[in-house]
Amino acid sequence: MPRLSSSAITESREKASWKQKEDAMGEASLWKRTKEEKSVQNNGPKTTNLQKEVGLLSGVCIIVGTIIGSGIFISPKSVLSNTEAVGPCLVIWAACGVLATLGALCYAELGTMITKSGGEYPYLMEAFGPIPAYLFSWTSLMVTKPTSFAIICLSFSEYVCAAFYSGCQPPNVVVKCLAAAAIWLITTVNALSVRLGSYVQNIFTAAKLVIVAIIIISGIVLLAQGNTKNFENSFSGTQTSVGAISLAFYNGLWAYDGWNQLNYITEELRNPYRNLPLAIILGIPLVMVCYILMNVSYFTVMTPTELLQSQAVAVGTHCNSIQPGTIWLIYVAGREGHMLKVLSYVSVRRLTPAPALIFYGIIATIYIIPGDINSLVNYFSFASWLFYGGTVLGLIVMRFTKKDLERPIKVPIAIPVVVVLISVFLVLAPIISEPAWEYLYCVLFILSGLIFYFLFVHYKFAWAQKISRPVTMHLQMLMEVVPPEKDPE
Repeated sequence: MPRLSSSAITESREKASWKQKEDAMGEASLWKRTKEEKSVQNNGPKTTNLQKEVGLLSGVCIIVGTIIGSGIFISPKSVLSNTEAVGPCLVIWAACGVLATLGALCYAELGTMITKSGGEYPYLMEAFGPIPAYLFSWTSLMVTKPTSFAIICLSFSEYVCAAFYSGCQPPNVVVKCLAAAAIWLITTVNALSVRLGSYVQNIFTAAKLVIVAIIIISGIVLLAQGNTKNFENSFSGTQTSVGAISLAFYNGLWAYDGWNQLNYITEELRNPYRNLPLAIILGIPLVMVCYILMNVSYFTVMTPTELLQSQAVAVGTHCNSIQPGTIWLIYVAGREGHMLKVLSYVSVRRLTPAPALIFYGIIATIYIIPGDINSLVNYFSFASWLFYGGTVLGLIVMRFTKKDLERPIKVPIAIPVVVVLISVFLVLAPIISEPAWEYLYCVLFILSGLIFYFLFVHYKFAWAQKISRPVTMHLQMLMEVVPPEKDPE
């Protein structure tokens, strides 16, 4: 048998080694190459360049559809209970619309000045550095987003239960069990299929808009027939305490939630630097008019006392509403290393952010156990306006510290100043006038983020990494998920 030279043996071993590595990679290697091919294909002009096909009218429609949600069926009763009269109740709804418009204009400047994804995160990072930005992502993941989800599902549960417990209060256990079932039904649907989740959302969005139209038209018809008795002496008995007004704002602003997401349509707008502020100025006031007309419709059918005693406002006006809503998910925090990496992973089979959805559902379920809708709205609004105000304050700060940044949209400085001052009022007034446990819990939740920041992000202690790494790997194998591609800068 011929002897091989040492160089030939070495070459043969190297080839065998490479062959073994390729075989070991198996499906993962094939999946990676397929992903890279798709990535190369995605570099073509057909997929990377968004066509500017959304005009001003479409932009207004997007804004209206984004904001109008379950809040208008939840908040009227709470706003009225804090104002105690019809007149100031309608004034609060109008004032909330004005504040949402001013806030959206500030965000339009921020969104066109700092064109990075992640909501308030990049704005706070640019203005104040990593700690406020991290606390925002922490609060979004642990407080505001799951709380919003819990509120929507609780309201859905109350509306369904009201149909079966006519004339009496449904058992609290039944309401919460049904809300938990709704949370996990929506979570499952969204985790199974993006397309299925979109279909379900489209159905409920269409139902929501039909219900809104029916209520408004019915109210206009009743007003034309002379049903104006409930509007007489509409400011009599008004509650004027600072705490009551701030809580009324909390509930009204909950219905306008979504105004801070409007700058995401910039890439699809024709002439965005003109049409975006115009769409905001036209769209949010249009929502405000719809909300005021809906409240007017409520008061043409029910007296203030009847509305406060009603289990579900839209049911009281002879219209059933099912609005489970949608899960707005931020998994950027996991991808950036600010949470367990597995929260940013995507299901291989379903191409959905299943880990984040499941985590979201768990936190939302925990919130519905001790909470009710009013306490959760206060909890949500306190945290939200703390960061809304901080973000707009960042806009003011960057007017002096980042003068070189291009500002395609630039609002008068008075607008962010007004928004910041109102935000300070909304955050501090309820704590000073009527301290409640939910505000303390919220502050503790937010500040607890500092512990995780210094352990896992800032110092990156070895023992902390050893704890999180096996958890991530185990969940990755169990749920068959993989890391997402990095977004291009």
